[in-house]
Amino acid sequence: MAVLRIVRYGEDVLRQSTKEVGKISSKIKKLATDMIETMYANNGVGLAAPQVGENYRLFVIDVSEENETPNPLVFVNPKIVKKSAPINSYEGCLSFPGAYTNVRRYANVVVKAKDLKGKPFVLEAEDGSLLAKAIQHETDHLEGILFVDHARNRFETNNELAKHELPSIEDDKLLNEDEMETIIQVVEAKASEAEKQKKLEEEVAKAASTEGQE
Repeated sequence: MAVLRIVRYGEDVLRQSTKEVGKISSKIKKLATDMIETMYANNGVGLAAPQVGENYRLFVIDVSEENETPNPLVFVNPKIVKKSAPINSYEGCLSFPGAYTNVRRYANVVVKAKDLKGKPFVLEAEDGSLLAKAIQHETDHLEGILFVDHARNRFETNNELAKHELPSIEDDKLLNEDEMETIIQVVEAKASEAEKQKKLEEEVAKAASTEGQE
């Protein structure tokens, strides 16, 4: 096993589409193993082949908690076949050291892929879980798409990138996700209103309780 160099934002390889893995050779198996080691060494939850300079449709993920047994998952030739329910996701990326921003994702995804034995599998991730977000994040890498391309506010994102001495967003790479954004804003507005109503009810109940004690 080896810890590989992680490609940083601004390097061309991150914008290149990847090629399908044909035979799952010893080279591919070693690459996957080294990627897992690299992910752990950098405290990441996911890593795609382009992030270590390799042009393959391959990524690894481990969303287990610190107090849990490591459970690395390897995805060979992954394809998201279903996605639903747009949500906000606060994300970073190992290729953007230190930088985090709000992006648009889906709460639910279904992905098809192969494992390192060449066995096909289907995995469903729901409810805006870290796994669901990681699958989308890493699949994007295989298409030359980066998480900042989904940025909800490019000005805030550019400020965050500048703070960490990273290049600004590439405006021509920003994705048109107006429909997703509208849905997210509606959901957030409803959640905010529900929170206000809850606080009001708590205050009324507290006031009533205080009056009853007098």
